[in-house]
Amino acid sequence: MTVPGEDWRAGGFGLYVHWPFCAAKCPYCDFNSHVVAHVDQRRWANALSSEIARLAAETPDRHLSSIFFGGGTPSLMLPETVDAVIRAAQAGWGFANDIEISLEANPTSVERDRFRGFADAGVNRLSMGIQALNDADLHRLGRMHSVAEARAAFDVARGVFDRVSFDLIYARQGQDRAAWQAELREALTMAVDHLSLYQLTIEPGTAFGARAEAGKLRDLPDDDLSADMYFDTQDLCEAAGMGCYEISNHARPGAQSRHNLVYWRQGDWAAVGPGAHGRLTLPQGRLATEAHRLPGAWLQAVESSGTGDVQRDVVPRHEQATEYLLMSLRLTEGLDEARYATISGTPLDPVALKSLADLGMIERASGRISATTQGRPVLNAILRELAA
Repeated sequence: MTVPGEDWRAGGFGLYVHWPFCAAKCPYCDFNSHVVAHVDQRRWANALSSEIARLAAETPDRHLSSIFFGGGTPSLMLPETVDAVIRAAQAGWGFANDIEISLEANPTSVERDRFRGFADAGVNRLSMGIQALNDADLHRLGRMHSVAEARAAFDVARGVFDRVSFDLIYARQGQDRAAWQAELREALTMAVDHLSLYQLTIEPGTAFGARAEAGKLRDLPDDDLSADMYFDTQDLCEAAGMGCYEISNHARPGAQSRHNLVYWRQGDWAAVGPGAHGRLTLPQGRLATEAHRLPGAWLQAVESSGTGDVQRDVVPRHEQATEYLLMSLRLTEGLDEARYATISGTPLDPVALKSLADLGMIERASGRISATTQGRPVLNAILRELAA
């Protein structure tokens, strides 16, 4: 059994790098992203490398199993910037032999032209934000590419990277089941080994959120239609050999996103860049780290004080258990009951577990608990029962 101080090993160790800049802000996006006219990339490369060196000094004798460049739009980074960050990570921790290095990209021509440079720097997995295979919907979503550009960029990526994933959003304005089924079938003919398929959610603080509040975001599918689209997604992907391994993620066997599995399996990850959140197990306990959110404030803090972190808190044992519950039940593989009890100090409520199992919402087998096909769409309700 994993002891509490070494629990992170069950999930692995990764590095998250947040690049906060975008060419334009999408109306549905609530990520920490900013549109600026100019970025001093050498200065940013130095600051990110400095943060990596600081965190590596705190976590010696580890090897990275994954690096993930997220954002923002990381494919707006110069290949030289990506190379500097990867070299800093290798110098600080060293790499597992099969390290996965992922970078998020948009399929515009500017970003496509950098793909070879990213691969030369060490990136071996590209995650493309295509979002729709319909030009009218791409425009409505605020995307800066066309379907033709997306296909062209995807074809280039397939010839450059070992692994290519892309994202689509469904339950969009005016979309019906037949339209989504046709679009998903088209996506499955393109897919290499991984698809991320997200239901459109309207987040407060976004442009879509403001429009919805003003009653100007019309023709969104209702809950029943959205649920039908979710089940259509599961059926079509399963039939194509790309089953669901996490609520919104589908992959061929062995092609799951290793970095995201670090999160969902509650490993440790170092996090650098504006607004980045990390989890690190150190002698004083498991720490939640958070960096300055605004790019200028983060950069100034790194250069003047040697750290971009604005907050570091020890995560209490009960919160660690809740995090493990919330994240692991997103996975098809589910939660390890013995590991949960070790983290929490007490097992999950047997009465709640029996009730949910009797309702067909969860199943228990070989010491694991997982949500059923019927339970996944109502996972939040399951979590409320188990976390009570």
